[in-house]
Amino acid sequence: MSFSIDLARPTGPRQAAAPEKGSLVGLSRESLGEALRGIGVPDRQVRMRVQQLWHWLYVRGVSDFSDMANVSKDMRAELARHFTIARPEIVEEQISADGTRKWLFRFPPRGAGRPVEIETVYIPEEGRGTLCISSQVGCTLTCSFCHTGTQKLVRNLTSEEILSQLLVARDRLGDFPDRDTPDGAIVPAEGRKVSNIVMMGMGEPLYNFDNVKQALLVAADGDGLSLSKRRITLSTSGVVPEITRTGEEIGVMLAISLHAVRDDLRDMLVPINKKYPLKELMEACRRYPGLSNARRITFEYVMLKDVNDSLADAKELVRLLRGIPAKINLIPFNPWPGTNYQCWDWETIETFADYVNSAGYASPIRTPRGRDILAACGQLKSESERMRKSERLALEAMMIAGHGEA
Repeated sequence: MSFSIDLARPTGPRQAAAPEKGSLVGLSRESLGEALRGIGVPDRQVRMRVQQLWHWLYVRGVSDFSDMANVSKDMRAELARHFTIARPEIVEEQISADGTRKWLFRFPPRGAGRPVEIETVYIPEEGRGTLCISSQVGCTLTCSFCHTGTQKLVRNLTSEEILSQLLVARDRLGDFPDRDTPDGAIVPAEGRKVSNIVMMGMGEPLYNFDNVKQALLVAADGDGLSLSKRRITLSTSGVVPEITRTGEEIGVMLAISLHAVRDDLRDMLVPINKKYPLKELMEACRRYPGLSNARRITFEYVMLKDVNDSLADAKELVRLLRGIPAKINLIPFNPWPGTNYQCWDWETIETFADYVNSAGYASPIRTPRGRDILAACGQLKSESERMRKSERLALEAMMIAGHGEA
């Protein structure tokens, strides 16, 4: 049984701040120092103040300057006058029957724009917890099987907005140290609720490269949130010119949304293939910096019934990836209202997986998570409001027809 929590009107001191104040969240250390100089902090104090703020923001997880106990009262007041570190507004929190959580976040206007909303998903698993983060409001790629692709691109998210998804998730899951404890011991990596993050939410991360890069470098900083780069995965549909830059400048794990092994089919399923066809994409993958058996590329492959799930497709997939250290994630299609695609069946997907495995490639079948709250892969869409009962019944019927059970 899933349920929703309406959090559209938060109360207390940590409400979303007025948009005219610049946020300190998501800035590099250098940019944070420049911001402090801009309000008159003497050069001799900047390094120390940056260290203080970094610790409070990313180790202790505070969202109000008044909680920064070792910063003088006058400095806290000056910071609050010019800047914000407030979290975005949580419009809704949905919790699936399987424990998956989905948050609908609302960010304040930027310039002359309007408030925007995005979705973020947390997937708890044994021994790990993965946060699926969005990089854009909407998407330009119009992949035909993806719900997000039906929402037009509104704008890129800033580094602050990308990183804030991680901060709020850690808030809600109790991943930050207790602020009432004087020492505030850092939560060990193995004890974290959020141990992994994936840039697999709304949008194409490599069409927002600079902001994604900045957010992920802050997330990986060893003196703050301290997530290993091997626990951060960036997923792209194939923006070939930015793939090498991702390895060189960010250094995280790479995932490719593949979904087809022929250009004609991939042109239809993932239209960016018309610009960067499979040959160019595979060449970019082979050149990915740091690629090795210990740092494999993950290829995501949504199984669409009678579209890309034949044994011939499996054989061509093995041929296509030859020579690339890789893992293939086989993703059962997750239905959404209005889609024309159908769910897989176990016999077909297992035959596909067995062939790929026998060729030497790990090909786990991803267990669908959060389907009942439209939180599974390909189902995110920020304009989706709570579904009416009739829509939920229709979704359940699609799952039953395609898989034999809801």
